[in-house]
Amino acid sequence: MGGLFGCASRDECIHELFYGTDYLSHLGTRRGGIATYDSKDGFHRSIHSLENAYFRNKFESALHELTGTMGIGIISDTDAQPIVFNSHLGRFAVVMVGKIKNIDELEKEAFARNVHFSETSGGGANPTEVVGALICRAGNFIDGLSEAQTAIKGSCSLLVLTEKGIYASRDRLGRTPIVIGKRHDAFAASSESSAFPNLGFETERFLGPGEIVFITPDGVEQVKAPGEKMQICSFLWVYYGYPASSYEGINTEQVRYNCGRALAKREKMSGDLVAGIPDSGIGHGLGFSHESKIPYMRPYVKYTPTWPRSFMPQNQSVRDLVARMKLIPIREIIHGKRIIFCDDSVVRGTQLQDNVQILYEYGAKELHMRIACPCLIYPCEFLNFSTSRSTLDLAGRKAIADIDGMNTANLSDYQQNGSERHSAMVANICERLKLTSLTYQRLDDLVMAIGLEKEKLCTHCWDGSSFF
Repeated sequence: MGGLFGCASRDECIHELFYGTDYLSHLGTRRGGIATYDSKDGFHRSIHSLENAYFRNKFESALHELTGTMGIGIISDTDAQPIVFNSHLGRFAVVMVGKIKNIDELEKEAFARNVHFSETSGGGANPTEVVGALICRAGNFIDGLSEAQTAIKGSCSLLVLTEKGIYASRDRLGRTPIVIGKRHDAFAASSESSAFPNLGFETERFLGPGEIVFITPDGVEQVKAPGEKMQICSFLWVYYGYPASSYEGINTEQVRYNCGRALAKREKMSGDLVAGIPDSGIGHGLGFSHESKIPYMRPYVKYTPTWPRSFMPQNQSVRDLVARMKLIPIREIIHGKRIIFCDDSVVRGTQLQDNVQILYEYGAKELHMRIACPCLIYPCEFLNFSTSRSTLDLAGRKAIADIDGMNTANLSDYQQNGSERHSAMVANICERLKLTSLTYQRLDDLVMAIGLEKEKLCTHCWDGSSFF
C-alpha cells in the first residue's frame, strides 16, 4: 500500500518528517524517501531501499543533509519516490500511494504528446512520474491535481511539495486516507493519525474523497471541496492500519475488537483458549475472548517487527521463510489445548499453513480458525493488497477452482454465507490447511463493526463490488 507524511513548519521540520514517515513503516517494505525545501538551498532529496533494513536505519545518518521548513516523506511499495520535477509550474516534488489501474492508457496518452518516462526496475513507468506528468498538463497546481485525479482510475493520494507550500490531494473516491494534524508551530498531513501524538500534533480533520488542501506553516486552505461518493478501503481497519490510527474518525483497534465480538456471537464451538495471530489478529482475538468468556492467551509470540509481512516479498520461497521465522510457539500453552485462533484474513494461506503445522507438532488438540473478514475472492484493483500475478494464488480462488474448475459464472454464489458453494469453498480451505474448523466473518457483520454505510466502503476483495 504505502504511506505518506508531509510537514510545513515555522522552524526546521526534518525531525518531524523523519519520525512521522518512520511511523508509517508498517505500510510498505520496498523503498523510503524524503524531499525537503529550503528557501536558501532549494530542494533536497534522499531515497533508499528498505528491502533489507528499516527506514530509520537508512535515513538517520543523512538527516543533516536534508534541511528546510517544509518536506514530504514516503514509505513505498512501488519504485523510487519522491520525484522532483522541473516544469512550467516551477520545481516541485511528489509522493503518492495507491494503484493506478489505467497506467498503460495514461502512458500512451503521454507518448502522444511527446512526453517520455524513465524506465523503472519493473520495466514500466514509475506511477509517481506519470502523476507528475498529469499535473504538469495544467496551468497551475490546483487544476493539475484535479485533472490528474479525474484521469486516474484506481486510487492515488498524493502530496506535492512546492516552493510555497504543500498540496495534499486525497484520491477521488477516498480509498486511501489523508489526515491533517495541527501543532502550534506547524501543520502536517499523514496517511495515518498514529504518526501525530508523539510529535505533538493533534488530529484536526480527515480530508474527504477528492479534496485538495494547501498546507503552509500558517494554516491549511481548502482549494477543492470533497466529492459526495466515497469507497474507503475496508482493509485499513481489518489489517493494514496501525491500532492507534483512526480513519473517518473510527479507531482501528476498536473495529478489530468489534470484529472479534461479532465472530464470537455466532460461534458454536468450544475451546480452552482464544488467541490472535500477531500483530493484527490480536485485537480481533481480544474481542472474541471478551464476548465468549474464553480466556485469551498467547501460544505464539512475535520475534520483534524485524520480519516483514509474509505476502509482501514477490518470491514464494522468501514468503514461506518469512511466514515460519517471525512467530515463535510456546509449547506449554499449546500442548493438549483446543485453540480458537483469530486472524485478520487469509490471502494465499502461506503463513497460516505453516503455523498450523507447527501448532500440531507442539501438541495442539484442536485448531479452530476464525477470520475477521469474508473470504477473499477477487484480487484488489485499487491498492497493492492481495494483488497477484495469478488470481488462483488467493486461497478462496484455489478452492473455487478445485470445486468448479475455471468456471467463474458462480462466483456470486461463493460469496453468500450459508450457500452450498460457500460451505464447500470453506470446507476445501479448511481441509487444505488441516484445521479442525474454519469460519469467515459475514460481510454485513464486518460493515457493522466498522460503523460506516456499506456504500462508503470498498468491499471489492470479497464481493467484487466497486466503481471508478
